[in-house]
Amino acid sequence: MRRLGTVTRTAQGLAVVRCDEGSDAPDIGTTAVDDSLSDVGRVVDVFGPVSRPYLAVSPANHVRLPDLLGTTLYAR
Repeated sequence: MRRLGTVTRTAQGLAVVRCDEGSDAPDIGTTAVDDSLSDVGRVVDVFGPVSRPYLAVSPANHVRLPDLLGTTLYAR
């Protein structure tokens, strides 16, 4: 499991995650989990600068987007 980054905001029904400095962006379709290994959603887009991109994560059905703000997400 590797760290994706932190949820910085929500937009258009997606969680926007800022990747950590120097980390490689995950593939589209990667499952995102929180620190308790609960499935949070899937990466649907990677955008922004190559050195520190943003990820758009489509939330799982049971996840409320406002609850994700400030949460660190990990790739399964």
